[in-house]
Amino acid sequence: MKLAPTVKLNNGYEMPILGLGTYNLKKSRCEAAVRHALELGYRHIDTAYLYRNENLIGKVLHQFIGETKLKREQVFLVTKLWDIYHEPKWVKYACELQLKQLGVDYIDLYLIHSPVGVHYISDDDLMPHVNDELQTNDVDYLETYKSMEQLVDLGLVRSLGLSNFNVNQLKRLLENCQIKPVALQIECHPELVQSPLIDLCKMHNITVVAYSPLGRPKTCKPLPEYYNDPKLLALAEKYGKTPAQIILRYLIDIGTVPIPKAAQQVHLIENFDIFDFHLTPEELLQLGTFNQGRRIWKFEKAKNHQYYPYEK
Repeated sequence: MKLAPTVKLNNGYEMPILGLGTYNLKKSRCEAAVRHALELGYRHIDTAYLYRNENLIGKVLHQFIGETKLKREQVFLVTKLWDIYHEPKWVKYACELQLKQLGVDYIDLYLIHSPVGVHYISDDDLMPHVNDELQTNDVDYLETYKSMEQLVDLGLVRSLGLSNFNVNQLKRLLENCQIKPVALQIECHPELVQSPLIDLCKMHNITVVAYSPLGRPKTCKPLPEYYNDPKLLALAEKYGKTPAQIILRYLIDIGTVPIPKAAQQVHLIENFDIFDFHLTPEELLQLGTFNQGRRIWKFEKAKNHQYYPYEK
C-alpha cells in the first residue's frame, strides 16, 4: 500500500501532505468515506466539533485498528476547538469531550477553529442566535490559545495550530505564545491562494493546510470556471491526470497540505493518485494566474466581531 509523503512539523512530528476533509460528511456516508480512505492509504483525517461527526470517525478508526495491524500513532488526527469554547474555563472540557467522541487518548493536531468567540449556551447550540444575530463574545484568542497550551503539557494534544487567522492575528499570536503553532489551516485553492499568509508561515516554519482545495465545497455547486481553462486542461493531458489532480498537485508544490473532502471511492482514489509527478516552476506560475482572491467561506454572521479575520 502506498502512503502519502509527510512533512516534518516545527515540533518534530510528521504529517502526511494530503488529508481527508470530512466537512458535511454525515452518518453512513462519513463512515464509508473514512473506512475507504484508510484502506487506500490515507493517514491524515481532518474533522471538527462543528462537523458533528467525530463519533463516527472514532468508531471507524477503532474498528479499522482492531481489524488490521494499523496502530493509533500511524494516523494523524486533526480536530478543532469550536468557537463556543473560547473561554479558558471551557477549553480542557471541550478537548476531553472531543477525545471521548473520537475514542482516542490524544489528538495529533488541535486547532482554534476561528479567532471569533461565540457565547456558550450548551454543547449542542453551536451558533446561538438572538433575533437573528449571532451571540459572539469578546474573549481574546490569546487567552484561548494559552489554555490550549496546557493541553499539550497534559498529553491530551501533541501539536497546536490555528484556522482562519489572518496575517496580523498570526503575528500577534506568535509574539505572545509559549508553544509555537505547527500549522495554519486556511481556505486555499487556485482562486484564493493567500500568498502573504503562506509566506509568513514559511518564514516561521508553520505548515499551511488548505481547506476547500478544489474550490467546490458542495457538490451541488457548479465547477469553477478554471476547470475548463485551456492551461489546466493542457497540463491534465500532459501528465495523464484529471484537472482536480493537477490542482491538488499545484497546492502541494506551492508548499501547502490540501485536505479535499470526498465521499465516493472513485474520488478518494483520484485525489490520492498525485504522488508520481511534479509541476515545473513555469507551470506553477501558469496556474497562479487563476488567483483572483475569490473567497468561498466568509462567516458573515460574525463580520462585526473585533476579531473577524476576513475582509469587512
